[in-house]
Parts: sequence; C-alpha cells; structure tokens
Amino acid sequence: MPPAVELAAQWAWRFLVVVGAIAVCVYLVASLSEIVIPVLVALLVCALISPPVQFLRRHRWPKVLAILAVLVGLLLIVGGLALLVTTQIRSGLPGLEARSVARYNSFRTYLRVGPLHLSDTALAADLDKAIQAMKKNGSAIFGGALSAGATVGRIVAGALITLFSTIFMLIDGAVVWGWIVGLFPRPARPAVDGAGRAGWLTLSAFVRVQLLVAAADAVGVGLVAFFLGLPVVVPLAVLVLLASFVPLVGAIATGVLAVLIALVYLGPLQAVIMLAGVVVVHLMESHVLQPLVMGSAVRVHPLAVVLAVAGGSFIAGIPGALFAVPAAAVIHTMISYVASGTWRQATPSPRRFVRQRSNAAR
Repeated sequence: MPPAVELAAQWAWRFLVVVGAIAVCVYLVASLSEIVIPVLVALLVCALISPPVQFLRRHRWPKVLAILAVLVGLLLIVGGLALLVTTQIRSGLPGLEARSVARYNSFRTYLRVGPLHLSDTALAADLDKAIQAMKKNGSAIFGGALSAGATVGRIVAGALITLFSTIFMLIDGAVVWGWIVGLFPRPARPAVDGAGRAGWLTLSAFVRVQLLVAAADAVGVGLVAFFLGLPVVVPLAVLVLLASFVPLVGAIATGVLAVLIALVYLGPLQAVIMLAGVVVVHLMESHVLQPLVMGSAVRVHPLAVVLAVAGGSFIAGIPGALFAVPAAAVIHTMISYVASGTWRQATPSPRRFVRQRSNAAR
C-alpha cells in the first residue's frame, strides 16, 4: 500500500468518526430541543446577570436575595418594554394600516398608467406568486421557532425551565461544573476545566458586548425614526434591540423594515434619509463600537459570523441563528485554549476538583 494512500485512509476514517459524533450530538439536540433551547437561554441570561449579582454579593447581600433581586429587576424591565411596545402599536397601527393601503393603491395606479402598463390581471398573478413564495420561504425560516413553541403550554414550560435553570446555575453553577469536570479522566481534567472557564469568559463578554451593541443600534435607529416623525418609534427600536442579537442578519432585516415603514408612512425622501441613518448607525457599530468594546475577547471573523448564522438558521430556524455566533465563539476559544497547551504548565493534583466542589458547596 503506498504511504500516501495509507495516510489518506487514516485521515478519512478519523474524519468520518468526528462527523458521526457531531451528527449524533446534533440529532440529540434536535430531539431534545424543547429542553435544550431553554437551558441555552438560561446560560445567556446567567452570563448577562452574573456581574450585577456579583456586585450585590460584594456588598454583602445574601446569594439567594441578590439573585432574586436581579431577576425581578430584569423581569420588570422586560415587562415594561412589552407594555410600552403594546401601547405604541395600538396607537400607531391604524394610521400605519391606512397609509399602507393608500401607498399600495397609488403604486398599483402607477403600474397601471405608467410606462409598464400592467393590467390588473397581471398584477394579481404577480402578487399571488409573491405571496406563495413568502409562505414557502417563511415556513422554512420560521419552522424551527414554531416547532419549539407551537402551543402556549410549551412556551410556559420553556419559560419555567429557563427560570429554574437560571436560578440553580447562579446558585450552584460551580458545583455543577466541578461535577462535570470530574466525569473526565484525570489527565484531561485540567484541560477541560481551563477550556470551560475560558469559554465562559468568552460567552459573558459576548453577551454583554452584544447587549451594548444592540442598545446602541436601537437608540440610533430610534432617534432617526423620531426626527423623521414615524409613529412607531418605540416598537421599531425594541425590534432593532432584539434582532441585533443575531449579528449582521438581524441588523440588515430591521434596517430594511425601518426603510419600508418610512417609505409607506412618510415618502421616498424620508425613506432615503432613514436608509442613510441606518447605514451610518451600523457603520459606527462595525468600525467604532465593536472594536472598542469587544477587543480580543470575542473575535469572530465576519465570514464566520455569516456562515454560522446561515448554518444555524438552516438547522434550527431562529433559535439556531440566535445561538450560532456565541456557540462558534465559545468553541473557538475552548479549542484555542486546549491547543495552546497552557494548561500543562500548572497541572493540578487529582484532588483539586474535589476540593473545588466542596469549597463551592460551602
């Protein structure tokens, strides 16, 4: 057997084993998505609220009281935003609907009497094709999200799992992590422990930075919409805030929506101004804010972001797009840590993880 063929065969069967292991993991995650998704959301929430909890702990608050205070504050903020958005939508939706109908009728009139001279039959056929295409693509895009929470009972169950997972991760996270590390062979425990801690730091930095970037996007787009006189400023800003947690794709989608609302409600000139404002906001985010606050803690190439979001949305819909980038950042950090070999410099004794678990329990 030629050495080249033997080497290729060795690489090939190892590659097949790795792909098979990844496929099994993806299948298990997809099968248990109603449990996995709330737990992943709980991880993001823990990474977000750990700093204020630690701040209260440094000021001698009891652990449980500090966790409950931060969670109640977070729920009050989310509930206040939801109430404000609902109020704004109720007050601005009738006017937006009337303007939308008027713009649609004027556009149809232009197509009928303009240079294209399209008939009503051709317009109806084209509109029907567009609606069918949107339905087809929409089912592919939102299928993962709808399957994860198709009923009210599933949504409530997911919310309860997220809440309890968040509370217990904040209370006994160190104990749980020590138990997980203890499942690995003793020679591998230092690498697993260090990689996990590095991944957690990356996840925490990603969540805080992404929240700051999303807030900056929401404020910037909201100010542009406010100065233009749009009646749905607050819902648009909140939508930008939420969509910005999906890097690149969310910003593009909400920017297009803002331009369409300005076009329908105000006119072409205001839509161009809104487009310019959205572009300026995202240029400031990409070239000033993210390099300034993100640094080297969470550095993922834009091409990797696009591919991760596309792959995540293809596999799991909206949840996949949401978790794709933080998962890619955490996995990259953990692999880089293990490959660097820094964990070999201070190999702990086998009893270290037992002491960690006992100290965390105390």
